[in-house]
Amino acid sequence: MLMSTSSELVALYRSQVALLTQSLGATLSIVYLTEELLEEGETQTKLIPIVAYPEATWQASQSVTITPEISNGLLPLLSDPQKVLSLKALPPESLLETQVDESSTRYSLLPSTQIILPLMHDNIFMGLLVTNREHMPWNERERNEIERIGQTLALARVLEQRREWYEQQFTRQQDLVETQRDLLDSLVHQLRNPLTALRTFGKLLIKRFVPGDPNRKVAENIVRESDRIQELLKQFDRVIELTPQTEVNSELFVNPLVLEPVQPVAKPLVLLPNIQENAEPCSMADILAPLLDSSRAIAQERHLNIQLDIPTDLPLVSANPVALREVLSNLLDNALKYTPPGGQIYIQAGQATENFQGIAISDTGPGIPAQDLEHMFERHYRGVQAASRIPGTGLGLAIAKDLVEQMQGKIQVFSPAQNFPNSINNNPGTTFVVWLPLAKKAISC
Repeated sequence: MLMSTSSELVALYRSQVALLTQSLGATLSIVYLTEELLEEGETQTKLIPIVAYPEATWQASQSVTITPEISNGLLPLLSDPQKVLSLKALPPESLLETQVDESSTRYSLLPSTQIILPLMHDNIFMGLLVTNREHMPWNERERNEIERIGQTLALARVLEQRREWYEQQFTRQQDLVETQRDLLDSLVHQLRNPLTALRTFGKLLIKRFVPGDPNRKVAENIVRESDRIQELLKQFDRVIELTPQTEVNSELFVNPLVLEPVQPVAKPLVLLPNIQENAEPCSMADILAPLLDSSRAIAQERHLNIQLDIPTDLPLVSANPVALREVLSNLLDNALKYTPPGGQIYIQAGQATENFQGIAISDTGPGIPAQDLEHMFERHYRGVQAASRIPGTGLGLAIAKDLVEQMQGKIQVFSPAQNFPNSINNNPGTTFVVWLPLAKKAISC
């Protein structure tokens, strides 16, 4: 049976074969459909038996490759779809010589008792209807009825292929929409980190300028416009959530019988193209330095303490600098967001194992429940934090994991936090560790 043949199509074909048997007295009927299969690197067209009567005939029916010899035998049939041919009109090796008993004898029937009717639509050969009635030739009325049955079978196959094509198109467009939504979600999320830093710098400037200083007004404008952008991003999130799934455009329809197979949508890179190809030797300390400037500003505003343990002689890692900056920015943002006032953030680099170097970012926040740990890197998953007042989209960790894996690294999460010195509260905290492969060349990026 064809892999794409639906149960509804098979049921309809059986009803038409039953009509041949019950109303017209057919004693043998087989419906074949064409299918292109890839065998040994070559595409071959086969005739596959779909429905047969009696069942013994079905057991004996075999799929047949349309060879040049069989094609030559079918050529008169295809040039005149209304023509009635006998089994003897086809080559001896053809599918229409049907085994009917255990002794391997074959029918040898008069031409007037058999009909071999091609199933055609828009001059495209789709299969065959083979039917026979023993000891009684078909009259003109019966032949016309069989031709109408053949037209029904062909039309049913056309509708089946059309349905399959529409489903493929719909699935493909759904994949495209989902891909675009994921990418937009990721981009909007990544905008928030520099925006938060920008707003924090603006508030620090306000504190440094005395009232009446014209620069104080500039700093206030920076904070105000940052808040405005933040609100626009929230509105953008709502629009994405409310956007309906795209429906298939009926104008895209082309004859499904001549369509190329719909190609699946490949999973795209989340944010940055060619991450692995653009990897280079990088210093984790150099990547981290500008991020720490904004993190310290935010920590000062939130009364947090950042501790560092970063050796000066760290070996270089192989990474994409932009991607690594995004990873560390997301992890620092998480630590700052979930650490309560008065808490600590501990950044430790220099861990090494099996040609990998690690950097750990720990906090003294509420920690992550065990049931949430295994889901922390799933898109939009927030676990118990979804019920908190802390805003978030559940995208930062998913983005970080995707970028790290594209750099041939790995990321781990532990809660309670690991290796945290001098903790000043009883919160379990959380530690994220990013492992990246050591660089082969000692060149700082």
